[in-house]
Amino acid sequence: MHAFTQSEILAAFRGATRSEVKRVSFAENFDEVDFGRLEFYGWRDRKIPRRSYVVVEREDGPVALLLSRAEAKPRGRAMCSWCNDVNLTNEAVLYTVGRGGSAGRRGSTLGALVCNNFGCSRNARQLPPAYHKGTDLDGLRAERIADLRRRVTSFVTEVLSTED
Repeated sequence: MHAFTQSEILAAFRGATRSEVKRVSFAENFDEVDFGRLEFYGWRDRKIPRRSYVVVEREDGPVALLLSRAEAKPRGRAMCSWCNDVNLTNEAVLYTVGRGGSAGRRGSTLGALVCNNFGCSRNARQLPPAYHKGTDLDGLRAERIADLRRRVTSFVTEVLSTED
């Protein structure tokens, strides 16, 4: 992923009002983020507890979305729908975002169970807990990273879709 500045990210927001974008507070470690090891950049707002953000690089440029974290947590351990981390070391929570187009103006949202700390890129790079001796570990890791990128991009594409 390309390294984006805060102003580039703020300009990339879709579906958020100007006042919502003005209130965005970036993660304290933003200047230390290694974008080269990320398929997307996500963070939780320090000032607004249930608000989070995600930035995805697409062919037409970056897209930033404002996510709302659900108050209720899943009853059991839930698996992240983006990284499919089988270790379940991270808590997955429901994040929702307003859809694009007329559906979004009517209040329609789209949700996904995602790692609470947005550690999906790190999870995709970890090896599974068990594998066979002849397994191509580099190939397996590359496949997991490509799957993560595909799932996140598909989610963003569906959010931005203006078709009802």
